[in-house]
Amino acid sequence: MTHGHDGGPGTPPVSPAPPARQRALLAAVVAAIVALSVAIYVGVAADDGTRGRTSRAAGHAPPGAAAPASTGRWVGAWSASPSGAEPGTRTNGMAGRSVRNVVHAGIGGTSARVTLSNLYGATPLTVSHASVALADGTGTAAAAPGTMRRLTFGGATRVVVPAGRQVMSDPVRLTVPYGADVLVSTYSPTPSGPVTYHSGARQTSYLATGDRAEDSTGGGYTPTPYWRYLSALDLLSNEAEGTVVALGDSITDGATSTADANRRWTDVLAARLRTAVEEGRDVPRYSVVNQGISGNRVLTGGVGSPPDNPSALDRFDRDVLGRTGVRAVVIDLGVNDILRYPALADPDAILDGLRTLVARAHARGLKVIGATLMPFGGHRGYSDAREAVRQEINAAIRDGAVFDAVADFDKALRDPYDPRRLRSDYDCGDHLHPSDEGYARMAGAVDLDDLAGAAPARL
Repeated sequence: MTHGHDGGPGTPPVSPAPPARQRALLAAVVAAIVALSVAIYVGVAADDGTRGRTSRAAGHAPPGAAAPASTGRWVGAWSASPSGAEPGTRTNGMAGRSVRNVVHAGIGGTSARVTLSNLYGATPLTVSHASVALADGTGTAAAAPGTMRRLTFGGATRVVVPAGRQVMSDPVRLTVPYGADVLVSTYSPTPSGPVTYHSGARQTSYLATGDRAEDSTGGGYTPTPYWRYLSALDLLSNEAEGTVVALGDSITDGATSTADANRRWTDVLAARLRTAVEEGRDVPRYSVVNQGISGNRVLTGGVGSPPDNPSALDRFDRDVLGRTGVRAVVIDLGVNDILRYPALADPDAILDGLRTLVARAHARGLKVIGATLMPFGGHRGYSDAREAVRQEINAAIRDGAVFDAVADFDKALRDPYDPRRLRSDYDCGDHLHPSDEGYARMAGAVDLDDLAGAAPARL
């Protein structure tokens, strides 16, 4: 009978190794295990969510710049849906210019990675240099001292993003506190065709001539109101165990909220979740990311291929199911389907579209909270017939015929003396979009306990 290497019967006698040799062998084994563990960890982290990534090397970052140094879970800290091709960029794109996007971190973490999109590009987008850093305060293109990090893609500093595709960077070590403004900079040396952008940023970003991707001073940068190319910032975080995705239109996008103040309802919801966790409440430890596009509809997108302002049905897989660590979805859509339909919108068609979104989320095990549609009495598009459509949709939502749970934004913001209108202090003045106080009220109408759990089991 022969046994394994445990010294049992059938094992040839082995002379004991000298103590020095034993120590050397042990050190070699330990080093090999550590190296293998790090390689596996970094490989998994870099590959999480990067299917279809394309990169071409042209130089490498300094050794050790990309490997995360701590444990945690990858979650979404910020995101924005590509809303279209930026006007005036069809020929040259951002050739010879640096783009410095400023984004607000809705969670804290110890390592970062970004997603760049060339969804609306007609030709490949070459990014020869990219970086991430903490902003040195608010309203500045300057980086906080010691925080500038070069980004790589598959180990290379240069990446080519095919038209219609996106790419995720390698992870890089950077401690990002909750609520910090983060600078994500890219430099494109050659024309790339139409620039993929998000038009309703409500956040000042920056542009510069030449390669200033790693310029910590912010010199040469001038303000711009758009986010370009950047569609997501993920963090390796011990503060959250998943991500809530808010899918909506201009109301979710934060239109009319105070610029550079992070007063969208999604920002306030993220703060509520964080406060509840700090107070010891048994609520989900989730981050919140915003996938609102101004003018967005459930059923219909804009013109073009791909269409500007794609419908929720068209973009759901990319903008919701494709987000990092998604556990729950909040949907606030339907008002533009009512207001922008040339005739009278069909409430059953809108409800069927919403149910289709829910079914796709359920197929991934995601819970879906749906919002009632807020009043728009006094708005130029208001009519009694359209109000009747809104009421019919809201009745179905409240009856539980669409979503797993309901955030009753209508009830929270309507004028109790004229329910067809927003309450005056919650109205920005156009009788459609909320004020900052109205956005805060919306966030307060989301029951944090409703975010917990998964999709109902199918019978």
